Amino acid sequence: MERKTSPQSRQPDKSQVYPEYAHIPIRRTIEKNVEQLRHDLGESDDVIVREIPYDGKNTFAAAVVYIDGMSDSVIINQYILDVLIGNMRGIHDPGLEDRPLEGDQTALARELLIGVGSIRTVSDMGSFYRCLLSGEAVILLEGSDCAYSADIRQWKSRDISESTNQTSIRGPRESFNETLRTNTALVRRKIKDPRLRLETYAIGTVTKTDVTMMYIKGIAKTSVIDTARSRLKAIQIDSILDSGYIEELVEDGKYSVFPTVYNTELPDSVASQLLEGKVAILVDGTPNVLLVPTQFVSFFQSTEDYYQRSIYASLLRLLRFMSFFISLLFPSLYIAITTFHRDMLPTSLLISLAAQREGVPFPAFVEAFAMEVTFEILREAGLRMPRAIGQAVSVVGTLVIGQAAVEAGIVSAAMVIVVAVTAISTFTVPAYSMSIPVRILRFVFMMVAASFGLFGIIMAFFVLLLHLCSLRSFGEAYMAPISPLESVEMDDSLLRLPRWLQFKRPKTSVAGGSERLRRP
Repeated sequence: MERKTSPQSRQPDKSQVYPEYAHIPIRRTIEKNVEQLRHDLGESDDVIVREIPYDGKNTFAAAVVYIDGMSDSVIINQYILDVLIGNMRGIHDPGLEDRPLEGDQTALARELLIGVGSIRTVSDMGSFYRCLLSGEAVILLEGSDCAYSADIRQWKSRDISESTNQTSIRGPRESFNETLRTNTALVRRKIKDPRLRLETYAIGTVTKTDVTMMYIKGIAKTSVIDTARSRLKAIQIDSILDSGYIEELVEDGKYSVFPTVYNTELPDSVASQLLEGKVAILVDGTPNVLLVPTQFVSFFQSTEDYYQRSIYASLLRLLRFMSFFISLLFPSLYIAITTFHRDMLPTSLLISLAAQREGVPFPAFVEAFAMEVTFEILREAGLRMPRAIGQAVSVVGTLVIGQAAVEAGIVSAAMVIVVAVTAISTFTVPAYSMSIPVRILRFVFMMVAASFGLFGIIMAFFVLLLHLCSLRSFGEAYMAPISPLESVEMDDSLLRLPRWLQFKRPKTSVAGGSERLRRP
């Protein structure tokens, strides 16, 4: 068993943990403590109480309480119970309820610490339930007004595997899983620095989910750390089942379609952004880690950009930005040009489009709207269907419906091409959370184009830029380093310059502007 060295890294914020039981002290008799336990938790079958009697007596000298399936039963049997039984041999029944056993407790705690490796004192029932329901084993001693908690949590979890949502050709293949301590260890493995700090909070009045805030002291800004800490502590909700709960509760721009919190499944992405002064938020039970503050350009950066030559990474990054504008504006530009600005097209292309639309009974906007909605339905169906047939159904369904719609004269062939190119361009954005606002705003731009043409598209685009420039993420500008312009950070925004030209940290960190390399 590993020995925990930082109390802050393993003990959650006690002010939020079972306040209704914090005033109930640990009794000196095991019988009363067990009675209180069964009164509060009921007769739950998975709550195991192993009672150990005095040598030759009918009364109990010690008891071990744990949750079946959450604690390591092998360690309980081989280390805790054997030590307790060995210490209780030859000890006489104290006979008095208030008789302390300080000497025996000290020797017992030392012996348990050698075998288990992590023992701490519990003085009230609130802390007792916190440890018990987190998977730890709690040891009760007759005549003692405190208990001992052994951190022997163990449950079935998914192995560390390659991410299916954020794939890369070159670079580490490991990704986070649903176990909090596994995820923190993956980051610790990459950043072996004593300044790496972990603060854990129990959030959710019912679920008491462990939420860990991770940052590097001296690199992350104090203002960002304080903002993240205060927003986490201010959360009042019954349950936290995924990091999406936290994201929605702590993000800026709550009515904006653009995400102001970045999420990832890759430990190397978290490590690199911690080195830039970001704060990571890890939630027990989910593989998605949140990173704050974030900028708009971060959603177009991939960890693979830093594992290959800068010229390749820069070209791919420019391709992603171009695909973003194609997926956002291509259908609306087609609608505006074919409806209001036909004179902008070459004569041959205009004749070809007119011939295709000769038998189509609907205007261009209705065509585009129907095709986009159909594709969104097929995409959602492909995601929800069984994995073995979901992708085939979405691809085949798109081809069949598109071809049938053209042959039936409902839509033109050019419109099918426009919708297909638009949909494919959406998938080039590395962060899935950024593709969602693009899909939403696409319909807005289509409606504006059908009403006002290119003038409406330009005005809507300016409104979008103003909105993006007004957003902030945990006190930092969302559009940085483009607006406000930060020349120091432009070496890794739209392009990625070679490493020998990247020698300053971003302004989002405490050490911004110092002569130190940004990335390892």
